[in-house]
Amino acid sequence: MASFPPEPILSEQVPDQAPAQLAGVSLRCDPPTLVEQWRSLHAQAARLGALAQIAPEAGNAPFARLIAESRDWQRVLVAQGLADIDAMLVPGLSALATLTARGQDATTPALALWREFHAARGSVLAALGQSQTD
Repeated sequence: MASFPPEPILSEQVPDQAPAQLAGVSLRCDPPTLVEQWRSLHAQAARLGALAQIAPEAGNAPFARLIAESRDWQRVLVAQGLADIDAMLVPGLSALATLTARGQDATTPALALWREFHAARGSVLAALGQSQTD
């Protein structure tokens, strides 16, 4: 694994306000969009936490500040990470809603999805140089 950030590789290809192209998918990498996506994912995660029967989180990482201080290549990684988390949560929450509608206990699968969300969120924060415990 490289110990240097990919700044020289991405800096010319990823302008601040332009969408990034990763695997043919257009991603918005501007800070306000990323902050809104972060908030939206945490609203979904709050519903997931309720299904998993875990206590609500006390607070979130200072994401807006981290994004404002981030470099272009970091915002590209964050945009991809947030898109990946959304792609995981939307069908997962839909499946959990189906279980609940059938009267089945969704606690265990919700907890498994929560753990996946938590790990993926940690990766997004790590791309910004922050850990979940900071």
